[in-house]
Amino acid sequence: VQLQASGGGLVQSGGSLRLSCAASGDNPDYYALGWFRQAPGKQREVVSCISAVDGSTDSADSVKGRFTISRDNAKNTVSLQMNSLKPEDTAVYYCGAAYGLGYPPRISACGLDYGYWGQGTQVTVSS
Repeated sequence: VQLQASGGGLVQSGGSLRLSCAASGDNPDYYALGWFRQAPGKQREVVSCISAVDGSTDSADSVKGRFTISRDNAKNTVSLQMNSLKPEDTAVYYCGAAYGLGYPPRISACGLDYGYWGQGTQVTVSS
């Protein structure tokens, strides 16, 4: 699966941005999709993920209540609506994909092995 992310930019603290990622290739709907981010000097961290099976989602505590992930299987896209942005949300955001079928329900979408990545998109939140 190939991934193409878009939608980053510069926004003031408290503002909103929407990221989108288009998936292509064989059966993108078989893949869990997620958003991850990497700030300067820090490791990549999970932001939010959505299941291929039932659309269930999982998010980092730091973004719960502010960010919403969604997918449109008809268009093979995953989006991340980011509200109430904070300066600490500044990072390069990556969309990722992990084969998402055949796993037991106890494994969340973010717990899968993400091996496919799109190019990053910069999100900068000014204070």
